Amino acid sequence: MATKRKRGQSWEYIVKRKALLSKPLTFTFGDEAEGDTYVARLEALLDRGIVPQEFVDRGEEMSTVDDAIRQYLRAVSVTDTDAETLGVLCDRLGAVRLRSIDYPWVEAWVSQMKRDLGLAPSTIRRYVGALARCFDWCGRRGIAALAINPLRMLPKRYAQYMPEDAAAIEAVGGTAKADEFRDRRLLAEEEAAIRHILAGAKPQGRERPLTLHWQGALELLLDLALESAMRLSEMYTLTLDQIDLPRRTIFLDRTKNGAKRQVPLSSVALAAIDRYLAQVRAGERNMGGWDHDGDRLFPWWSGDQARPERKRVTALLSAEFARIAAAAGCADYRFHDLRHEATSRIYERTTLSDLQIAKITGHKSLASLQRYANLRASDLADRLW
Repeated sequence: MATKRKRGQSWEYIVKRKALLSKPLTFTFGDEAEGDTYVARLEALLDRGIVPQEFVDRGEEMSTVDDAIRQYLRAVSVTDTDAETLGVLCDRLGAVRLRSIDYPWVEAWVSQMKRDLGLAPSTIRRYVGALARCFDWCGRRGIAALAINPLRMLPKRYAQYMPEDAAAIEAVGGTAKADEFRDRRLLAEEEAAIRHILAGAKPQGRERPLTLHWQGALELLLDLALESAMRLSEMYTLTLDQIDLPRRTIFLDRTKNGAKRQVPLSSVALAAIDRYLAQVRAGERNMGGWDHDGDRLFPWWSGDQARPERKRVTALLSAEFARIAAAAGCADYRFHDLRHEATSRIYERTTLSDLQIAKITGHKSLASLQRYANLRASDLADRLW
């Protein structure tokens, strides 16, 4: 709603739309009824994402992909992944004129990503998705060249390598990339082996156990991953004020897709947190050397929200888990597979709906969630007559 106030014998209106207008619009009318009518019509257009051409800021007019991306990033709070992806696209496509972007251009770009760059289908989808969201915003700003977003016209499975793509790549000695969806489940004996390594057991063929710093923290990280389906970065950046033990919830205010959510805690997760906090207070289980300030739950993260710091911690913990998994005899198991395993277990152990599970895991798309819902064939067989 516009702000309206009387200024002497006139009426002043201020219209704001953060996602559409670079600055508020101010109007003055001598007649209140005339002002109400005009502003109502303008707001109706803005509500539909349409910015009248006379209100497009000419100083901010977009002509290239670089212009579009930079203005989009200034105006919209995007996820870290989108920001990084758009930074890459700014370097690669920045000089492309917006008016030259049509569906044939889009097809040629996708083909180039396959045949010239050899990108994986998942990477192609990430690039197209980030740029499509940018172009959607540009279209809502009234940029005529992007009134119709050609990226939204791509067919399903556009990122997969077609036979002609494979033939073109093989002709120059390359190999087409397959669209891989990991469905690796954690077997009971594998989980037991990982827990034994964390507890100090010697790996097979080695004379001594692994040296594990902050052993208790690693154990809690494993428990939370399997019980909550939280992402790695969502866990290691936890602070104590995000954890409400009486209500059995963790509140996440910074997630991969930018949406806040509450994660319910199982009795296993609650017990693991209690056990870990007792260890921290007692200075036990290789927790020495960490100057716990009563705020952060885990020791690896400095508290700096900048992306380089989070990338450092993610790489550190991913490598540490890979070392533990290899010592346990499951070298092909990745930390992110634990999120898949936890989501699958929620499907197996509860009667929650897809929508309810998505609220726990933070998947915005139910189609994405289904990728994690690969139940064991034996569990499905048990349900048959």
